[in-house]
Amino acid sequence: MISRIELASCRIALCAAAIAFSPAAMAQNYPIRPITLVVPYAAGGGNDVMARIVAEKMSKTLGQNIVIENRAGAGGSVATRQVARAAPDGYTLVLGGTGSLAVNPTLYNNVGYDPRKDFAPVGLIGTGQLIVLVNPAVAARTIPELIALAKKDPGKLSYASAGVGSGIHLGAVLFELMADIKLTHVPYRGTAPALTDLIGGHVHIYFSSIPSAIGIAKEGKVRALAVTGPKRSPVFPDLPTVAETLPGFEAVLHYGIVAPAGTPKPIVDKLNAALREALAAPDTKERMAADGTEPLASTPDEYAADIDKEETKWSAIVKKSGAKAE
Repeated sequence: MISRIELASCRIALCAAAIAFSPAAMAQNYPIRPITLVVPYAAGGGNDVMARIVAEKMSKTLGQNIVIENRAGAGGSVATRQVARAAPDGYTLVLGGTGSLAVNPTLYNNVGYDPRKDFAPVGLIGTGQLIVLVNPAVAARTIPELIALAKKDPGKLSYASAGVGSGIHLGAVLFELMADIKLTHVPYRGTAPALTDLIGGHVHIYFSSIPSAIGIAKEGKVRALAVTGPKRSPVFPDLPTVAETLPGFEAVLHYGIVAPAGTPKPIVDKLNAALREALAAPDTKERMAADGTEPLASTPDEYAADIDKEETKWSAIVKKSGAKAE
């Protein structure tokens, strides 16, 4: 038979255990081991670059390594779905992007996650606009000239993409819709083969990420016509925006970090503080600017609102385009 003293001791032990595993206590000790930041794409792309830039700084702030793990597949949806089902303890995060959180839920019939319900947003990293490239043989040196050329012979001009439903694909779709033109889509498995065929003249147009375009544009292998953000890029300051021809046009890729839903708020807040500190560092700003990306620190709530806004915008464009994942 358990005595009153033994019973009281058990209650004290249970209370102590409850306190030790409370969200506040977990956050106070967090992190006690390395954190995995999953990038749902292959190494070397824009998402991977953004993850590595902030992970290095965040690791120093948090006192634990943030290990980048690339898990490509199905346009980023495979790894994003896996992280949505991971333990909500702050040790498994995923890089959230326009493709995985704003496009894929509509592009795939059953993507396996809800961008609004299945994640705890940590914060935005930044935004990166695209650059409109054409093969030098194309008789257009400006966006108005490109639109006029496309209207003269609908469907004759082709554009490459890094895959059906990619941000690059949908940026071109938005351009078609707003310019009221018809282009022919030629999807590729990634940026490298698409750019190779653009340079070779097998396709006419490509909406590229800026880092991938810097070298070939400055070498004259392709012709740059405009950038797709709301303002001109410091990397290509002489290039106009597409919006200067088509008011309201904006095709910008968003990057951020999310955790599985249910991750304790104190842990999310600790990660957010480390991310904001990373983005405020002068060398981080310099590295991102060199890649044509604008740092955009946010609170978790601000990032949640951004996810909602971006998914609403791009899901409508996916539906209008009729695009479906292969």
